[in-house]
Amino acid sequence: MKARRTALLLAALVVVYAVLIGWRGVTLIGDGRPVPVVLGVAVLLLPVVGVWLTVAELRFGRSVEALGQELGAEGGLPVDDLPRRPSGRPERAAADELFARRRDEAKAAPEDWRTWFRLALAYDSAGDRARARRTMRRAIAVHAGRRAD
Repeated sequence: MKARRTALLLAALVVVYAVLIGWRGVTLIGDGRPVPVVLGVAVLLLPVVGVWLTVAELRFGRSVEALGQELGAEGGLPVDDLPRRPSGRPERAAADELFARRRDEAKAAPEDWRTWFRLALAYDSAGDRARARRTMRRAIAVHAGRRAD
C-alpha cells in the first residue's frame, strides 16, 4: 500500500511539473520570434515524454501487482527464505542457485506466465534489476496471451 501511495504521489508531481514546464513552453511560443518558438516547442515535448513514461510505469506496476495477487491466490508465490547478509541483501550463492532453478523452470514451461514471474523475482534477488524488469514484462505478455519476444 505504501508503494502505491508513493507512486501516486510521484505521478502527481509529474503532472505538476508538466503543467509548470508546459506553461513555460507556451510562454516561449507566444514570444513569436523563431528561436523562442522552437525552444517553446521543445520544452512542450518534455512534459509529454514525462507523462507518457509515468503512465507506462504505473501500468507496469498495476500489471505486476495483479499478477502477484493472482499467483498469491493460487498459492504459487515463492517464499523469500534466502539467507541474508548483514546488509539485508541475499547471499550471492543462494540467490544464484535460486536463479538457476527458476531459469530451468521457465525454460521447461515457457508458455506459463507463473514461471516467468518467479524468474523475475529470482533476477531481482540476484540483484539484476534490468533483467528482472524485462522478465516481468515477459510474464505480463505471456499472461495476456501475447508473444513476448
